[in-house]
Amino acid sequence: MGLEAVQRRFRDPALEGRRLFAEAFGTFFLVLVAAGGPVINAVSGGRVSLAAQVAAPGLMVMAIILFMGATSGAHLNPAVSIAFAARGDFPWRRVPGYIVAQLLGAVLACGLLASLFGHAGSLGATFPGAGVTNAQALVFEVILTLGLVSTILGTASRAQNIGALAAIAVGGYIVLAGLWSAPISGASMNPARSLGPDLLLGNLSTAWIYIVGPIIGALLAVGVAYVLRGPGGDQPAISAAQGRLSEILEQSGRGTPPPP
Repeated sequence: MGLEAVQRRFRDPALEGRRLFAEAFGTFFLVLVAAGGPVINAVSGGRVSLAAQVAAPGLMVMAIILFMGATSGAHLNPAVSIAFAARGDFPWRRVPGYIVAQLLGAVLACGLLASLFGHAGSLGATFPGAGVTNAQALVFEVILTLGLVSTILGTASRAQNIGALAAIAVGGYIVLAGLWSAPISGASMNPARSLGPDLLLGNLSTAWIYIVGPIIGALLAVGVAYVLRGPGGDQPAISAAQGRLSEILEQSGRGTPPPP
């Protein structure tokens, strides 16, 4: 199948609702685990270690990519959606919908935690650590997201298209980043993950760190990808960024044919 035919498939608006549902559903589970770790640690008297709290989101992302990456691309993160669009692998017109779906999933996850446990563990909110300035936390979020999005873009590219192993690379990076840097900034790397608890708590005092930092880091990763591999927009990268939902449904006999 040629690149033009692939792009026509992905532009089919009839499938966007399923993709948006997938983003909301996947982000719900990511934030449920990421914010839920500190919450359950608080209500259980410290029985969830920091290592477990940072490993769980990485393992969850790995699972989500494997079970629904083909539907929506499993962005789960506004910074990732912006990076894919800036790289030319994802249409800019679809970015707002993805971001809204991701934020909705994050708020629903934190709403569930709040309904069960109140504001225990500050609902897993991300803040600069003790003695850490806002500027230091911002720099960490930029650098950590640069690495995360570089991993995502690299494993999605034609040069290093590694299929299901991409889930291991991305999930492994999230675990690694959290293990050594969570005490500094919380290792969010994801505006939706941080805004979910902040919105439920009504405390946006440091939210800008977790919006600005990841977006800057994601855009820097796009620049690094250009230096390493040239322009984006190749077929494997498009498939990774946008999923293969129309192709899957067509093969199963339930989809609509791609527009001519």
